[in-house]
Amino acid sequence: MRNLRVAVVGGGIIGAATARQLALSDADVTLFEKEDRLAAHQTGHNSGVVHAGLYYAPGSLKARLCRRGVELLQTFTTEKGLPYDECGKLVVALAESELGRLDAIFSRATANGVPGIGRIGADEITAIEPHAVGIAALHSPRTAIIDFVAVTRALADDVAAAGGTVRTGTTVTAIRETGEQVVVDIPDDQLAFDLVITCAGLQSDRLAHTSGDTRDPRIVPFLGDYLLLEPEAATKVRGLIYPVPDPRYPFLGVHLTRRIDGEVMVGPNAFLSPGRESYRGRRGSWRDLRDAVAWPGFWRFAAHNLPAAGRELRTAVSTRRFVADAAAYMPGLTIDDVRPGPRGIRAQAMNSDGGLEDDFVVTGHGRVVHLRNAPSPGATSSMAIAEYLVDRALERIG
Repeated sequence: MRNLRVAVVGGGIIGAATARQLALSDADVTLFEKEDRLAAHQTGHNSGVVHAGLYYAPGSLKARLCRRGVELLQTFTTEKGLPYDECGKLVVALAESELGRLDAIFSRATANGVPGIGRIGADEITAIEPHAVGIAALHSPRTAIIDFVAVTRALADDVAAAGGTVRTGTTVTAIRETGEQVVVDIPDDQLAFDLVITCAGLQSDRLAHTSGDTRDPRIVPFLGDYLLLEPEAATKVRGLIYPVPDPRYPFLGVHLTRRIDGEVMVGPNAFLSPGRESYRGRRGSWRDLRDAVAWPGFWRFAAHNLPAAGRELRTAVSTRRFVADAAAYMPGLTIDDVRPGPRGIRAQAMNSDGGLEDDFVVTGHGRVVHLRNAPSPGATSSMAIAEYLVDRALERIG
């Protein structure tokens, strides 16, 4: 790959991992990020969980790349001296109606090779999380927490050390193929490459469209607000406490998540965001909101998910309802135990029929490859996704 000129667009953890994969293979790689820092969007606003692979359909890209990604992250963080805490995770059933779904997750986790996964009863729940309740649970002792922003910076450091270039504050406005080259437009310049890989997250559909790719699947941004537990309440949570996913709802629901810095997050809810980058303290975007609500796929999604919208609206407008959902798993939790926390925005790819893309999605043509959908466990899988993207890209040029 020596002298192969490659551009990677997007400085989140997947883009940084992809640039590193290329740089360590002797490609001349340039990583472009429009913000003034790396990991400014989804990577820097997630919960920091390294997922073990419980939920994903066996054989899917998510299942395969999640397990591979965990292995690569463990090795990388050890080499770099970065914190990696296997605090463990409980998926808790509160009622008998949830036991069938819990067993189905256990079967998937077993098929995916999740290490140490076990089904436990009520007494074992309290032995692991003394302040949690439930009638049964899955225990994933190897589920971990990490600082994904620190990992992203370390990945980028490896890019620079291998001779690559990291350009922050540089917006890619268009990508077009000309013969055996790909021209990348940036403000006041045009640069030519042999290959381009985009990992643009919240802007992935728009950037792909500039290179002639299809508009679908489109990104519909969903915000997720978190609360933080006050210090005394936070000491009662040892690891991660999750609900059993309800198939009636497209999103997981409120859970309790210990972070690598010791904070414990409660949430998130999930609701249409007023902008793709409208974090707390930032205004919405009329363009983003218009693009979402003017698209028929969104309304088809909404029509099929009215109960979910009602559930999420309750937690969006009522902190008491938000806390009550968490207190079902940790009795005694009250509104006095929480304070406002961060907001994340999920880049959810949605099809024109209103269906959500559940797996990772990679498209492209010629010398351009686009990562169009990488929801959770995208960060966990980042280094494995990088391997996959680079392999697909090199196949395109023989």
